[in-house]
Amino acid sequence: MKNYKSLLVDIEQHVATVTLNRPEIRNAFNDEMIAELTEVFTMLGTDDNVRVIVLAAAGKAFCAGADLNWMRAMADYSYEENLADADKLAQMLKTIYECPKPTVAAIQGDVYAGGMGLVAACDVAIAVKIANFCLSEVRLGLAPATISPYVVRALGARASHRYFLSAEVFDAKKARQLGFIHERVSEEALDDAVATFCAKMVKNSPDAVKTCKQLLHDIAGAPISDELIAETVTGIADIRSSTQGKEGVQAFLHKRKPDWLTAD
Repeated sequence: MKNYKSLLVDIEQHVATVTLNRPEIRNAFNDEMIAELTEVFTMLGTDDNVRVIVLAAAGKAFCAGADLNWMRAMADYSYEENLADADKLAQMLKTIYECPKPTVAAIQGDVYAGGMGLVAACDVAIAVKIANFCLSEVRLGLAPATISPYVVRALGARASHRYFLSAEVFDAKKARQLGFIHERVSEEALDDAVATFCAKMVKNSPDAVKTCKQLLHDIAGAPISDELIAETVTGIADIRSSTQGKEGVQAFLHKRKPDWLTAD
């Protein structure tokens, strides 16, 4: 496995863990971390040995958004340079969101600004009870534009109006109520909660999980039209006739493990 400057990457029992490793600056990201996250999620997304990816972080904070030194450099960027720089961040978030493997954010501390985009781009989020969340951009005269497609989907449009505009801090209990995170646990229970969830994911058909993730992206917010119904009909026919679809049904009927489990 390649060594990264701002990340730690580990793969064990089909679970890849990508750890943000800049604890001294609260895992704030810069252009280097953005490039590394894009690279590693692209790589892990095509690794047949990986069935689920955990995005974790070292230190007290999960991610505080943008690195101050990076922001100082951006202050002198031209408009064209700002476009190119913002596009790299946008492509990183898109890579995580569209990763064919299920992704889990393991949130051990505070999540601010761009860190909210990282969490929102993941499929599942599990946070410790002491974590706080904040879309702080307007305090700096900015807007959370690049992360907005993912945060609005995860937080909901109505709640987004409040927290985008107010820059209020909200806690893990409120984040759970709003659906931004799926579970809130004690600090001591986070690793076990993430491991338990990943163990469930690993048992599922890799091909079916990939298909389900694409299905979710395709139908979320889409009108229930004849075209959408036709696409879902084709989708179930495709997965039923696939190798893993046939194997899974046969394994169920004959009360045995499917081959994606027995092959381990």
